[in-house]
Amino acid sequence: MLDCRSLNYRLLSIPPGVRVVICNSMVRHQLASGEYNRRRIDCETGVALLRRHIPGIRALRDVEIEDLDKYQHVLPTQIFRRCRHVIMENKRVLAATEALKSHDAERFGRLMFRSHASLRDDYAVSCKELDCLVDLASSSSGVYGARMTGGGFGGCTVNLVHTDHASVFADHIVRAYRETSGITADIYVCDPVQST
Repeated sequence: MLDCRSLNYRLLSIPPGVRVVICNSMVRHQLASGEYNRRRIDCETGVALLRRHIPGIRALRDVEIEDLDKYQHVLPTQIFRRCRHVIMENKRVLAATEALKSHDAERFGRLMFRSHASLRDDYAVSCKELDCLVDLASSSSGVYGARMTGGGFGGCTVNLVHTDHASVFADHIVRAYRETSGITADIYVCDPVQST
């Protein structure tokens, strides 16, 4: 877990009996870098507007969701949604940390699905191919969670899958994604290892 303000980090263990499966959508949208910068500007604008009502905040991590809801009326709808994503994602990271500490793959997986929904709906950095991969994962046996990873608008999903289901999951995703999108995804089944 990385604190981007202090740059302090802590290593967390993946629960036993799971594999991390990366699904490459094989899609890369050229607009990603410009759109990502727009999200950053939206969040900075949100902080500036909220600072008028919540003195002392430096970033969205300093804002509680209750305060965001209280001052929703001072934010344009799009900026409110971008801010809501960041604030709730920070809360999800803290909850995910606790889930990993207690080896609770199911709770961690639910947080992954919620994260993807927020990236899709509030932050608007997903795309139909990533959403397709997450939807396919959500209906697959042995999958705890799935979400897009990286900057969005294409790229990969990361999936937490029970070890006994990882191979079948990978085969299913390749077949179902090809049938749905016409694209053959690259799949990487990974074993978590101890960091040195």
